[in-house]
Amino acid sequence: MTDAPLPDGYHVFPAGKVLNVVTWLEMRAPPAAPVAEPLALVEVPEPDLGWYRDLFRRVGTPWLWTMHLVPDDAALAAEIHDPRVPVLVVREKGADVGLVVLDARTAGAVEILNFGLVPEAVGRGLGRPMMAAALARAFAFRPQRVWLHTCTHDHPGAVAFYRRCGFVPYATGVEVLDDPRLTGVLPREAAPQVALIG
Repeated sequence: MTDAPLPDGYHVFPAGKVLNVVTWLEMRAPPAAPVAEPLALVEVPEPDLGWYRDLFRRVGTPWLWTMHLVPDDAALAAEIHDPRVPVLVVREKGADVGLVVLDARTAGAVEILNFGLVPEAVGRGLGRPMMAAALARAFAFRPQRVWLHTCTHDHPGAVAFYRRCGFVPYATGVEVLDDPRLTGVLPREAAPQVALIG
């Protein structure tokens, strides 16, 4: 991440690239009152990589999530098998429908690295209880802050949702990356709300 801003005005990026406007948000103390009655989260220690990638893909494909699809097995295992990176799921009738990944590897901070539901679970009122449980788990590390970021590829209500949960925006930026639908990481039909320019 760099602090150098783009100059004002329109900027055309090369074909094959996608552009994200990113918002970083943080919380410096647990909410005075829980954002909702916490939903049960099941921790999955040292998750199987195939299982994890499958759930990550199911949750994240509509939003062009790729961060845990690109690394090789060794790199992914080094991250999600670290006890300071708990992998938590929402489980309904034996099916995993939500994913929360926390990252407490930096002293004084916990990042909510991933937070999302599979498409068929979106819109059912699970988000607030899921966040209440995620925050309880994150603040159990006793950090000075809990933070996350979202972007224009995420659900259009994401920033408002995080603000309702008590997060405060503190920075914005731009991310430019290769379109994962053109590199083969995600199917071409993923995230139709994001223009595919090849």
